[in-house]
Amino acid sequence: MFYFLVKLLLAGPVLKTFFRPWVIGYENIPTKGAAILASNHLSFSDSVFLPTMVDRHVAFLAKSDYFTKRGPAGLLMRLFFNAAGQLPIDRSGGKASEASLNTGLKVLAKGELLGIYPEGTRSPDGKMYRGRTGVARMVLEAHVPIIPIVMVDTEKVMPLHSKLPRIRRVGIIIGKPLDFSRFEGLESDRFILRSVTDEIMYELHRMSGQEYSDVYASSVKEKRTRKR
Repeated sequence: MFYFLVKLLLAGPVLKTFFRPWVIGYENIPTKGAAILASNHLSFSDSVFLPTMVDRHVAFLAKSDYFTKRGPAGLLMRLFFNAAGQLPIDRSGGKASEASLNTGLKVLAKGELLGIYPEGTRSPDGKMYRGRTGVARMVLEAHVPIIPIVMVDTEKVMPLHSKLPRIRRVGIIIGKPLDFSRFEGLESDRFILRSVTDEIMYELHRMSGQEYSDVYASSVKEKRTRKR
């Protein structure tokens, strides 16, 4: 209830008035039933604009750091992410990755929409990077359609490391659902998982026109951090 109050009475009107988001392909979002919304990730604001423009509830998997910050700023951040329907996950790998997968599967089991960024983190430079195979495991285990989504110009609203948004018009392109039912029962095959993930990333690359780099965005960020 709180989610829709914030969305309809606060965030929605503000975002639509100042940023005037345009949407192409909205008819590809199912009106009911579970589905995965797989998006490129250019900005922190992606997780705000997309749920605002979709009538249904969208749950996003967000890194747990957003929910553990202290002080007044941390409290506001927790309130914001809870209101935005985001779920805290640990991205440290291993058992944490398995827990994240299970969190996503629970959302889908309830027949809801789950938002995922296959790249795992925001692009550090506007390029599109290699996808993580967790998205493929969710698709094959949950037996749900996956809808490719491209966010346009959101990096101009909230560039990396910026604290305040800039007024820019943004766009959302929603592609047709992808069907991977041909791989049913093969969710434990790492080669199949990589194939499914690469197909998803190819479609996002085709729709967005972003330059593609076949490395993980997190690796690029780590290298840049070490050079500082």
